Amino acid sequence: MIHQSMSPRIALVTGASRRIGIGFAVCKALAAAGMDVAFTYWQPYDSQMEWGVDADAPAMLAAELQALGVRCLPLEADLTKLETPATLLDTVEQQLGPVSVLVNNATYSTTGGYQELDVTMLDAHYAVNMRGTFMLSVEFARRFKTGKGGRVINLTSGQSLGPMPSELAYVATKGAVEAFTLSLAGGVAKLGITVNAVDPGPTDTGWMGDDLKAYLSSRTPAGRVGLPEDIAKLIAFLASEDSEWVTGQVIHSNGGFGWA
Repeated sequence: MIHQSMSPRIALVTGASRRIGIGFAVCKALAAAGMDVAFTYWQPYDSQMEWGVDADAPAMLAAELQALGVRCLPLEADLTKLETPATLLDTVEQQLGPVSVLVNNATYSTTGGYQELDVTMLDAHYAVNMRGTFMLSVEFARRFKTGKGGRVINLTSGQSLGPMPSELAYVATKGAVEAFTLSLAGGVAKLGITVNAVDPGPTDTGWMGDDLKAYLSSRTPAGRVGLPEDIAKLIAFLASEDSEWVTGQVIHSNGGFGWA
């Protein structure tokens, strides 16, 4: 059912390559609210991760979105390439129309503390988490002409709430995303664009072993970890017209993680 406060608009969601991932759930939530959805995926990254490639996921997601009655556009995109932000927006504009909502969900993440951190690891995180996110966001803002209803929603983590010593490159780049969110929000408000970041807390997207999942669940009042659908609901709200007074925020939608 289409939410009455959300007129048909076009969203671009990065990093929707796995059926159990946050990007997949976000795309479905936006489509359920009546938005046409373009989404990116980059399976060479997944092939390097322990969870592996979900080869059928992009086609399956496209079919599910179409079944919801919206247009969709799957795009294989390497956000480490300098030309990717402009190319992505060009392609979506040509095939669907101008983008109104940008969800920067694609993330590069590997573990590494002070003993492991090197230039290669840092640059790999920077290329996707910072440069890709930042340049896609500003390219979106430069093209936005509607005057209202523009949305940039960035995915971040709980790095500002406590130390994550085994993920130095990741937390450094995600911390930069939080700082960028606040200042970009101030710069583009006059264009009718809001900019927010969301922290989903520990979310079960297939990377947790049973022991880690049990430990993280024990630190949350509800006794469970987050699900992709939990944060997708918040992102759908931030993408809607109802959220026009919310900008420059980092929202920790983590179920009270750490309280227990």
